[in-house]
Amino acid sequence: MGFLAVFLIALGLSADCFAVALSASITNRNITKLQALRVSGFFGFFQALMPLLGWLAGTTIVDLIADYDHWVAFGLLGFVGGKMLWEAFHHEANEKPVDISRGWLLLTLSIATSLDALAVGLAFAFEDVNIWLVIPLIGAVSFIVAGIGFFIGRKVGDVFGKRAEILGGLILIGIGLRILITHLMG
Repeated sequence: MGFLAVFLIALGLSADCFAVALSASITNRNITKLQALRVSGFFGFFQALMPLLGWLAGTTIVDLIADYDHWVAFGLLGFVGGKMLWEAFHHEANEKPVDISRGWLLLTLSIATSLDALAVGLAFAFEDVNIWLVIPLIGAVSFIVAGIGFFIGRKVGDVFGKRAEILGGLILIGIGLRILITHLMG
């Protein structure tokens, strides 16, 4: 598998990271550069870790989680997206927006956005791929793409305000639905 193919796979895997970063920065325009860097770093790390785990574990772990990984991703993204929608309509002036850059929320979003990468890692186990070159590329692309999502989301949020917050929540719910439907139909 050549560099271009792996790069395109990395871009595809980073799409969910982009959407979550975009949504988060739309709804919370006060995210600092350090918070965006932390989230992008976690996303890049988990996007790199999951293919490695898939590659190492082979079919064993994938078979164990394949029956419900899409439900987990849907539940996590749906919850966060629903919370963002709720806050868009019920936001009080003194209430702090959701901070995805800390704790369990950061961890669960990092895992939810990288579950597909686990299956990609399994596929890499059956291909002629140097996993030690692929992993840093996937992590770096995801890190950069998430950072771009934060930058664009902040600009969009400043221009569109509450409508952008609603869009951010809908994007997360949409990603969760896409993951669920793709797995249920396939």
